Amino acid sequence: MTDFFRRPPPGAGPASPDAEQDPNRSVTPLETPAAPVSPILAPPPRPRVPTTALPAAPPPPAEAFAKPRPPPPAPLPSVIFDPMPRPRLPAPGTGVAPPGAPPPFHDDLVDVQTERRTAPPGPPADPDRRGGVAPDFDRRGGGPPAEGDRRGAAPQGDGERRGSAADRRGGGSQQPYTGPDRRGTVPPQAYSGPDRRGSRREASEAPTPNRFWPVQPRNLQECGLNATFVEELVLKAIFFAGEMRGMDVAARLQLPTTLVDEIIEGLRRQKYIDIRGGGGSGVGRSTMIYQLTTFVTEVLRQILDRNRYNGPAPVPFNEWVAAVKQQTVRGNRITRQRMQDKFGDLIIRDYIFDGIGPAMNSGRAIFFYGPPGNGKTAICQGMVNCYDGDIFIPHALLIDDFVVKMFDANIHKAVEDEPGAPAYDRRWVRCRRPLVVVGGELTLEMLDLVYTPEVKYYEAPFQMKASNGMLLIDDFGRQKVSPKDLLNRWIVPLESDIDILTLHTGKKLQVPFDVFAAFSTNLDPSDLVDDAFLRRVRYKLEVQRPDEQQFHEIFQMMCKKRGVPYDARAIDYLIDEHYKPTRRPFAACQPRDLLDQVIDMANYQGSSPRLEPSLLDAAVRSYFVRFDKPPSGPTSASAR
Repeated sequence: MTDFFRRPPPGAGPASPDAEQDPNRSVTPLETPAAPVSPILAPPPRPRVPTTALPAAPPPPAEAFAKPRPPPPAPLPSVIFDPMPRPRLPAPGTGVAPPGAPPPFHDDLVDVQTERRTAPPGPPADPDRRGGVAPDFDRRGGGPPAEGDRRGAAPQGDGERRGSAADRRGGGSQQPYTGPDRRGTVPPQAYSGPDRRGSRREASEAPTPNRFWPVQPRNLQECGLNATFVEELVLKAIFFAGEMRGMDVAARLQLPTTLVDEIIEGLRRQKYIDIRGGGGSGVGRSTMIYQLTTFVTEVLRQILDRNRYNGPAPVPFNEWVAAVKQQTVRGNRITRQRMQDKFGDLIIRDYIFDGIGPAMNSGRAIFFYGPPGNGKTAICQGMVNCYDGDIFIPHALLIDDFVVKMFDANIHKAVEDEPGAPAYDRRWVRCRRPLVVVGGELTLEMLDLVYTPEVKYYEAPFQMKASNGMLLIDDFGRQKVSPKDLLNRWIVPLESDIDILTLHTGKKLQVPFDVFAAFSTNLDPSDLVDDAFLRRVRYKLEVQRPDEQQFHEIFQMMCKKRGVPYDARAIDYLIDEHYKPTRRPFAACQPRDLLDQVIDMANYQGSSPRLEPSLLDAAVRSYFVRFDKPPSGPTSASAR
């Protein structure tokens, strides 16, 4: 009976020598050789199994089954975590691998891959395999790993599953990663500043690496707004317009058309808006004309009770704060050569350049004083032109569900985009650095958020609109509020670069005070300011009157600008007849004003404007008038 089980089947080769030596060992099916078949029709040989044409190899000793399999020379990652590209075989007949190919393909790799592919999912036994690359092995070729390939060796959470950079460059079939890092942007929940504004591709397209560039948002999360708020903006836009096309709604909100189309489609499903007809200019939702339905009446009343803002979608407050810091007016490098061509028609003395240059580099406040009419306001207007580049200012801000209108067309001068410039978020306006000038009309209420109950949204104060630019408080001391109260209002912003504003709900709000503030007065400074103010305003500059030579230069420049022939003898006549006898002081504004009067009188007489004594005398009589009050009786005026 025993010999029957030990005897091989008919047609089989001789039994294994080990089987004959062991009387208690039975032959397994894997050790039973297959019957001989025709070589032409024979299937390809199985790996590591001898064919009938070769003599039977002795089976491995029993110790081989107990010992672990030796690791291959190049440990490969598990396909579950990081698929390995299929190796390329050598060119037929050459035996040489093409350039850049991995090490030659051999049976050990087949066995390793088969084991790993059929292994059940779970934590691997070897901790080095988790990272995808052995610590001391470069998977691309048998040498030590490069610096960029070491990134796959350390555990990195989700990034560990994707392997190192070498695996991603292998070109194998890899499952696409669908997490938040796939596009190179920061996840919305991790946003803490303006770094969300673009992917790696978009950041590389920005003109300069350190410049603030608001990248166009692709979804509501990147806008920093929720769907309900955008839906309210769409309903208000259609309500105030009566009916609108989809592209017009997107232009009103300054949001991408695809994003607005999704919002409009959601409102249609809620039966709040309906299609009236097509625009006839294209096919798609953007050309459809939308109007409100009767189902939205009560909802729209509640929306308008909260606020009636109808304009571009606002920008979150924290994004604006980060943008102000990145577009700061502090720390510039303005030189004398750079300033000389930025003041236009002004005749500037050297001491003025030496006074305003360091102040502009610091970005701190400056105090101008001196007699009126000598160009203090014009100097500030030229100082703004010395700053290079432009900035981005949002149309509106969103602060605690309240809208604050920022952009003011009377203050902010928009600039055109250069050809080929990358796209940006149109909720921001690209414009020059602003110059905000306030004079005697300034009150303390104007320096806080201005809330209008009728429209239920805020207007930004002057200092917020002047962010990243200049704020000139002209005619200081002539405001309705006392100079002491006005100075106390500016002490904290000038000291800490932070301004404190108050919402109508009573909440205090800290906003950046990134403004180059300038105070200008023609009154006696000793009657207006105290030591505490002078300590915070570090730079003081007296704007003096022009002398006789400079008076000639200003007249010559104004004649060239007005198209009137310049005659130095006529200016000498004016000085000898109307300035020296009465000791009348010069002022930088007088050449412009007198020349304008000469032109007006010449046009009235029907003659060409020219510097003639008769026209100059008439201009002086009309311009220089001093009102003398007699002891009694009506007021009389005398020209001197």
